Amino acid sequence: MEMESNIPKCLIIIMVMLTTASSQIPTTLDGPFDPLTRKFDPSLRLGSDDLPMNHPRLQKNVTSDFPEQIALALSSANSMWVSWITGDAQIGKNVTSLDPLTVGSEVWYGDQSGNYSKKRIGVSVIYSQLYPFEGLLNYTSGIIHHVKIDGLEPGLTYYYKCGDSSIRAMSEEHVFETLPLPSPNTYPRRIAVVGDLGLTANTTTTIDHLIKNDPSLVLMVGDLSYANQYVTTGGKGASCFSCAFPDAPIRETYQPRWDAWGRFMEPLISRVPMMVVEGNHEIEPQADGVTFQSYLKRFAVPSNESGSNSNFYYSFDAGGVHFIMLGAYIDYNRTGAQYSWLQKDLSLLDRSVTPWLVAAWHSPWYNSYSSHYQEFECMRLEMEELLYQNRVDIVFSGHVHAYERMNRVYNYSLEPCGPVYITIGDGGNIEKVDVDHADEPGKCPSPGDNVPEFGGVCHTNFTSGPAKGQFCWDKQPEWSAYRESSFGHGILEVVNSTYALWTWHRNQDIYKENSTGDQIYIVRQPELCLVSPQQHSQTRPSAATGFGVLESHVSSSCFLIYLITFTWLHLLL
Repeated sequence: MEMESNIPKCLIIIMVMLTTASSQIPTTLDGPFDPLTRKFDPSLRLGSDDLPMNHPRLQKNVTSDFPEQIALALSSANSMWVSWITGDAQIGKNVTSLDPLTVGSEVWYGDQSGNYSKKRIGVSVIYSQLYPFEGLLNYTSGIIHHVKIDGLEPGLTYYYKCGDSSIRAMSEEHVFETLPLPSPNTYPRRIAVVGDLGLTANTTTTIDHLIKNDPSLVLMVGDLSYANQYVTTGGKGASCFSCAFPDAPIRETYQPRWDAWGRFMEPLISRVPMMVVEGNHEIEPQADGVTFQSYLKRFAVPSNESGSNSNFYYSFDAGGVHFIMLGAYIDYNRTGAQYSWLQKDLSLLDRSVTPWLVAAWHSPWYNSYSSHYQEFECMRLEMEELLYQNRVDIVFSGHVHAYERMNRVYNYSLEPCGPVYITIGDGGNIEKVDVDHADEPGKCPSPGDNVPEFGGVCHTNFTSGPAKGQFCWDKQPEWSAYRESSFGHGILEVVNSTYALWTWHRNQDIYKENSTGDQIYIVRQPELCLVSPQQHSQTRPSAATGFGVLESHVSSSCFLIYLITFTWLHLLL
């Protein structure tokens, strides 16, 4: 019986080995890799203009009380948030807030089209963005609805409508597929990762490409709509707030861009859950020091479900992957609430149930571009050791408008048990792609540059290694495995408890068949990298073959099949 129950797992491992060998996709066990840079393609444009507000994909296509901007987000293993907006937002000097109680919040759902066996009621809110300054316009939102639907079975297709049945204002039918339950043997089909998106022509290509790659979950690592730049850029180029509003003490954000962004994203996120974390463009300060109102009111996240009670940081499971979403623009110090929550969340984690641990926040700790170089060193110094000790496997960030994948690293040193850090802030926003590297002559920022919107400044020279005594390396750092200045998105496909395929897709590759910008199997080694600082080994494992599925990863009944395949591939290659 043991042999029969383990055959599927054996076959998965063997298939991964054969696929890796035949396609020559590298694994992290082949690393650390020599640093590689692919320069910006001069045949491309650095950026593109914002989509105009009258663009067809940004238009409101329903009457006032009917749902629009419909979106899904995970709540728990068997529940989902459904969010939408009704009513008309207002912008002007004098605006009057809508009453959120005038339109109900209902979701009807079931596992058969047109047959909705369950109904759930939720909550509704509004928010205002206020600027009592000459030349700036106030805004008040439509009614934002959030409903949690529960009792969902894993891996099933569900059909739903949302709205208010009492006034006959229900949406058309939408459909989604639930993710698998937490388990070491089941994973989402594809997890899309994207950041710094905006609403440009490049954004359109990114999302079209992402949809083509058919994800079952979307991870959005901050800087979503760029509503805070639409007025000052005029849809073109870099912002110049002081040029347009020299007497105003804060930057106006054009909140209708949020509504446009919600409409633009609805075809995707009304059927695929999207998990968000805040970026600096979500701060959006207004009168009386109020910040983050659009982010906090528009998006439902499992903060209460994960014990954080803050939409700025939370965690969730997707099959055998545990995600921790951290806030870079609120207190991250070891004495703060976020750090305390993170310690507890990690202490409760059972890696035998969710072997993979993935973290995401907006601002990268490891970054060899001039833009935002060492900007969030303070956060790294506070939190990196905790994540390293708990063996985080992958970290996703945005902020830098380019792509970069690191070798496994800890404290700026190559480390076989460190996370694989990936910068994916290349969604397509108005600020254009970053092309300058801090190690290039004349491109190293001064220690006074790159001051974060939140937190302290901890810029320092390196104290060891090839860049000892310097603020910047004089060549691509050894911890930077691959970097490229192109817009795009990534797809993570977790194969089993030790192998996950990461693929980065350039935007321009949408026009090519089976083309990828960067691809690697990320391999976990739990027998080497124990979740304990005392158990850590400084000895790098052998990576001569690049297959790396060790005996401890497979059952005794499976190991003979594995050994034969391993030997055959070793002789073949």
